[in-house]
Amino acid sequence: MSLYDDLGVPTVINASGTLTRLGGSRMAPETLAAMAEAAASFVPIDDLQARAGEIIAEITGAEAGYVVSGAAAGLSLGIAACVAGMDVGAMDRLPDTTGLKNEVVVQRGHRNAYDHAIRAVGVRMVEVGYLGYPGAGGTHPWQIAEAITERTAAVACPILDTPGTLPLPEVCRIAHARGVPVVVDAAAELPPRANLRRFIAEGADLVVFSGGKAIAGPQASGILAGRADLIASVALQHQDMDVRPQTWSWRPLLDAHLLAGVPHQGFGRSMKVGREEIAGLITALRRYAAGSDEADLDRWRRLLDPIERALDGLPGMCVTRHVPAHKPIPSLRIDLAGSDTAERAYDLVNRLLAGEPAIAIDQSHAEHGRLSVNPMGLTADEASVVARRLREELNR
Repeated sequence: MSLYDDLGVPTVINASGTLTRLGGSRMAPETLAAMAEAAASFVPIDDLQARAGEIIAEITGAEAGYVVSGAAAGLSLGIAACVAGMDVGAMDRLPDTTGLKNEVVVQRGHRNAYDHAIRAVGVRMVEVGYLGYPGAGGTHPWQIAEAITERTAAVACPILDTPGTLPLPEVCRIAHARGVPVVVDAAAELPPRANLRRFIAEGADLVVFSGGKAIAGPQASGILAGRADLIASVALQHQDMDVRPQTWSWRPLLDAHLLAGVPHQGFGRSMKVGREEIAGLITALRRYAAGSDEADLDRWRRLLDPIERALDGLPGMCVTRHVPAHKPIPSLRIDLAGSDTAERAYDLVNRLLAGEPAIAIDQSHAEHGRLSVNPMGLTADEASVVARRLREELNR
């Protein structure tokens, strides 16, 4: 009997991508082995984080790196670092930002539900620009410049394909001219692997990636890469500092008067990362960085082949392949024809989830009568099952 059978929780074939609600990605055997090995011994977490940070920096081209408990935690900790810096008193007060830099500038077209992680620090989002295309809307460079004041802690620049928004290099140029850091949410911006270095190269001060998506690390993990001083502030606000100054591994900072004292149980305490997640993420990151976008694309395309063949010739739908220009992840689109396409699409999603075995497909555009199959979480055997079940349900 499997673990999930014992718990009475049914498993799902994931044809929907690296979704958090389904558990993220499927970890490789070497990643799982690294986590098990890490769990068998104790280690000073700050030493392990320091070594992991060196590896992250080497792979991303950043000054420093840090392992966080997911992309949202990386955003929260990154903004907390921008607000508090190395001020122990400020660290102790967060998320009370009274008297501190407590504004984050963001283009209106970049607002999204995930910036809740930024607002959790106690900052206020300052929106600039208009919705729409340049000329009829969008953001003008002067709008970002004028929004930056002595209260600005950072500029948030998530990687979103929003018409009219200014690109990251221009945002960085404007912000850096005024001494303000830029924090980039690139949680799902892998592949391509080149993005591991791209955003740092374009000027970002901090970049966060999810560890549980394309990197295929633990679901509750992520990487934060960027400026060494900001990463140091993240570490001080994140790690368990129930220590004495006389034995603290960072005591040279006290001796040099760079810190007023030892920070205790900071803002990031609820976002702690275990040695298992650090070991698993670094193993997965090294494995991912050594891989190939072309090899991944070829494997994913082959997984879609039997599904496409199974749907060939079925009436009342159009089946097409799609690969976004900026993200080499193929999908199989199923566009339903006729009336009530949204209702039929949602009904199909529910029937697949209620079936045996349960299957989850991408419903991001179900309201338009479109469903998709994402192959990132599939094995070859599972792809065959998806092909059979889809044909059965669509042929009803």
